[in-house]
Amino acid sequence: MSKELPPFEYPENYSLFAGVDEVGRGPLVGAVVTAAVILDPNKPIVGLTDSKKLSEKKRNQLFDEIKERAIAWSLGRCEAAEIDQLNILQATMVAMQRAIAGLHIQPDFALIDGNRTPELPMTSLAVVKGDLRVAEISAASIIAKVTRDREMALLDSEFPQYGFAKHKGYPTKVHVEALEKFGAIDQHRKSFKPVKKVLGLLD
Repeated sequence: MSKELPPFEYPENYSLFAGVDEVGRGPLVGAVVTAAVILDPNKPIVGLTDSKKLSEKKRNQLFDEIKERAIAWSLGRCEAAEIDQLNILQATMVAMQRAIAGLHIQPDFALIDGNRTPELPMTSLAVVKGDLRVAEISAASIIAKVTRDREMALLDSEFPQYGFAKHKGYPTKVHVEALEKFGAIDQHRKSFKPVKKVLGLLD
């Protein structure tokens, strides 16, 4: 039995909350993509939850609805080369900072999915399982996931031999086998072990 998550209580005396989430920490290829979303309390969106729990069709539908109804939304990212330079955790923090910086309205408070927050110019709070508990973070997870999935589909059309559209760059058996057979492309993260191995960079 999964434990019921406690309902999230918004901090008092703040009015504009941005939710921030990331997609793509685990894949071997492509950017880590983040999104920041400020929802409009007068235009509620039904069905927001963790993007991974939704069908692709439902995610795409909510993606359009969030972009249309949110007060503001923005994307941030760190490419593979930056991930290799910074490490995936730092790159994720930088990508989150970029998503917040890209909002055309500055929120009073940032709610970050997970257990740590990047340095931001406003008060922030890390919310564990935030994509299930906080509508703004759910919205951000949907924006980030649909964006990254579409990028993987484009990369797949360029390099069909790797199967990116199916596994989204995660280290599945199919992906690792393709990597061993065809080598790495520029978009592969050279600091990640299976890619390092193929490139002969393991110590």
